Amino acid sequence: MPVPVPADLDRLLRRAVLDHARSERRRVHLPLVHVGVPGGPERVLAVRAEDRLDHALRADALAAMRATVLRQDSAEPLVWLTRTGELDLQDVDVAWLAAARTAYAEAGAPLVMVVANRRGWRDPRSGASRTWQRLRQR
Repeated sequence: MPVPVPADLDRLLRRAVLDHARSERRRVHLPLVHVGVPGGPERVLAVRAEDRLDHALRADALAAMRATVLRQDSAEPLVWLTRTGELDLQDVDVAWLAAARTAYAEAGAPLVMVVANRRGWRDPRSGASRTWQRLRQR
C-alpha cells in the first residue's frame, strides 16, 4: 500500500527528480547530497568513495549546508541524495540518512530525506516512493 505524501511535497520531490534527470546525462556519476529546496536555494556535495567520510563529518557537512540554505530562504530545507542505480536501499543511502537524522535532530528540525535517481524518488525511512516512465516538464 503506497504511503501518502502531501501534494506540495510531492511537487518538490518531482522537481528534484526532474532537475536531476536534466542535469545529469551520464549513466554513471558520483552520488550527490543536496540540501535545500528543489528549484530554489540548495547546496550540493559530491560523495567520493575515497573521501572516507565518517558519520560525524557527514552530519557536520549536512548541518553546515542546512545553515547556509536557511540564510537564503526561510523554508525548512529538504535533503535528497541523487545517485545511479535502482532505488533499493544501498549503503550510501543509510550512511547519509543516519547523518541527516543527527544533523536535523541537533537542530530540532523536521527531516525530509529521499533518495532520487533519473526516474523517481524513495524515502528510505517509510518506503514511500514515486517513479515515472517518462518524466517531462509540466
